[in-house]
Amino acid sequence: MATRRHLAAVILGSAALLLAFGAGAAKVYRWTDRSGITHYGDHVPDAPPSQVRTIPVYTEPSAIARLRIENDGDRFLAFADNRLSGPIEVQLDFSRSDNVIGRPLLPARATVAARGSALVAVLESADPERGFDFELNMESLPGDPDARPRDVDYLLPLQQAAFRIDQGYGGHFSHNDGQSRYAVDFAADIGTPVLAAREGVVMQVESDFDKAGLNREKYGGRANFVRILHDDGSMTLYGHLKADDGVLVRVGQRVRAGQQIGLSGNTGFTTGPHLHFAVQVNRGMRLESIPFRMRGPAGPLRISGGRGGL
Repeated sequence: MATRRHLAAVILGSAALLLAFGAGAAKVYRWTDRSGITHYGDHVPDAPPSQVRTIPVYTEPSAIARLRIENDGDRFLAFADNRLSGPIEVQLDFSRSDNVIGRPLLPARATVAARGSALVAVLESADPERGFDFELNMESLPGDPDARPRDVDYLLPLQQAAFRIDQGYGGHFSHNDGQSRYAVDFAADIGTPVLAAREGVVMQVESDFDKAGLNREKYGGRANFVRILHDDGSMTLYGHLKADDGVLVRVGQRVRAGQQIGLSGNTGFTTGPHLHFAVQVNRGMRLESIPFRMRGPAGPLRISGGRGGL
């Protein structure tokens, strides 16, 4: 299972435009003041001087960050707001610019603490004698790029008597990119209890997806999942969880190793019911899976490029 980066954009002209979207469908409101300047906002102003136009906007339900712009005199401050209960990294860049400069120079990166905000760049006119405008995009990725994962033993993430690995390290079907190369797909019937393989904090969940299929463009990167952050900055990902009630924990909750966190399912890009498990780290705006050791009641789990077992 892949995790997509999420894009936030803002266009600034003579007035600040703030897109303060929540998850899913959102609305932006547009109106013109008495000086003829067009404004955009995430709520209807008190006593607007003109008719307010409503602009519907769709954002991904699992968007992890928001780009926020504040007017500071003759310059603009670009902030990143982290929606997750764990650190993220963001990269801000111009998609279009005219007579504007960023400090630091764009593209600029920043690490944002859990549920926190960070100033990514200050944007100002390169030539104060004339106007400027620009368009920004911001990419965001879970995890701290300075994380140093420890070599630890993970528990089996499923509560069932027998285990079968349908796709191991470097599997040709879907474990052929950086974030999934060292992932493991455990065969599991829908509704099998999913357990935390290691203690940590629930950093991110997706629980509203109910579709599955082999169309990578349509379903790739979309599935119900739980992401758990560990104290060394590494993250475990439990993917393709059951639709509706497949996630049994909440964001920000601390869980112990072996605690039930969900139910296995068949959501997203998948050939059938299974649990996708990976240990991931952020390597600087690049999410990568890493090899791991796992133990079960019968001893170490043997993982290969295809099937495996205890």
